[in-house]
Amino acid sequence: MPHDGHDHSHETPPDDGWKHTGVRVIPANSLDTNTAQTPGMNRAAAINFARVGAQKIWAGTVHIHANAKTGAHHHGALESVIYIIKGRARMRWGEKLEYVAEAGPGDFIFVPPYVPHQEINASTDETLECVLVRSDNEAVVVNLDIEPVEKPESVAWVDPIHKAP
Repeated sequence: MPHDGHDHSHETPPDDGWKHTGVRVIPANSLDTNTAQTPGMNRAAAINFARVGAQKIWAGTVHIHANAKTGAHHHGALESVIYIIKGRARMRWGEKLEYVAEAGPGDFIFVPPYVPHQEINASTDETLECVLVRSDNEAVVVNLDIEPVEKPESVAWVDPIHKAP
């Protein structure tokens, strides 16, 4: 193997040949709801340090009931990615939750560190179902007491690489 200045010793299979320390499949019916929660949503952990030994990520699911919204919160230094499976998400963010955007099935949402935000189920009759991934192995949730503005400003995302014509 060529020497490239990196330690590749971790690429050697452990004593069990990766049998129990390699790939893990986490069945949908075994997600762990004993994780940090925010009022208005149900989070369930699939991947974290405690469950699989993850060092750098946390992943799980989020369900928000029809016509429900979460309390305002942020995730400290963590980056979060939300993937919408089913339903319509309305995200509000900012110091007074003064900005708003919506996402539907197949859309991704990125939440940078420390950004106060609120997830809202924009549907009155369908549960919002999402997959959530964070940039650390433990869930960090800081629930906030924010007085939101009455009418948030709608913000369309502008891709810095593929700008709109």
